[in-house]
Amino acid sequence: MAVEQSNPFGQKDPRVITVKPPVPPAAPAAGAGAGAAAHPTPPLLDVAGLCTWFPIKRGIFARTVGYVKAVNGVSFTMRAGETLGVVGESGCGKSTLSRTILRLEKPHSGTVRFEGRDVFALRGNDLLQYRRDMQVVFQDPHATLNPRHSVLDILTEAMLVHGLIKPAEAQDVAAELLRDVGLQPDAMHRYPHAFSGGQRQRICIARALALKPKMIICDEAVSALDLSIRAQVLNLLMELKDKYHLAYLFITHDIGVVEHIADNIIVMYKGEIVERGPAEQVLLHPQEPYTKRLIAAVPRVGGAAVGA
Repeated sequence: MAVEQSNPFGQKDPRVITVKPPVPPAAPAAGAGAGAAAHPTPPLLDVAGLCTWFPIKRGIFARTVGYVKAVNGVSFTMRAGETLGVVGESGCGKSTLSRTILRLEKPHSGTVRFEGRDVFALRGNDLLQYRRDMQVVFQDPHATLNPRHSVLDILTEAMLVHGLIKPAEAQDVAAELLRDVGLQPDAMHRYPHAFSGGQRQRICIARALALKPKMIICDEAVSALDLSIRAQVLNLLMELKDKYHLAYLFITHDIGVVEHIADNIIVMYKGEIVERGPAEQVLLHPQEPYTKRLIAAVPRVGGAAVGA
């Protein structure tokens, strides 16, 4: 149900957000023996010592004289159905982290394992399956939707490539996806320019859902939206998480956003994790001065002091 949640940054947050308690880890099945305990299910996503460095080249021969360490020694794990908030200012390495996990950037060192498999070693059909299981919603929906494709083509292209549907089924499947994100089925025959920013982002979310992924990376997915639309999209993401048992890696510069949806939070600064923990602990009892500055930077109605 929709509730008004108290806000650790001052007065009550005027946004109405659907908040549900995080699902605890599943208990072992009845009758599971010592063998099951000795081989626990691996985490959905396991990032260990990940470094993504970009070379600095100078001179006539473009020799490498140093590196920009965009991501430097980042490690964390995620379980199925978890929402992990990644928070930090612009330039701290959040988006580079997501792009490396997606294999859009090549890492300098470290590993990323998805369901126990080394992501950087995947090839052929295994890589195709990873592309299906790991989807992304970017910040700017206008830039990520092909203006020459109808919504029907946008939503069903990947499903046709992966062989999940037949062409004759495309309209029915697209209609169901649009209903999932709160849009009318007849929207499938229109083009991206005919929609508002919030509606375009819903289409991007529907496209991410099309392949029935296990995890979605939301890279600043609500930062370009108005406050009221942002609340609606956050509500939608939470509803879809429960419906499809999705895991979210939710990247944002606004620590006030992850207050409502994250189970756990990691705070990044200059490519490294400086603080991590359950969302309530990080927000109400931050330990690092940088985290305290991020919380203090959240706009507050009436200028109330943090923790008031």
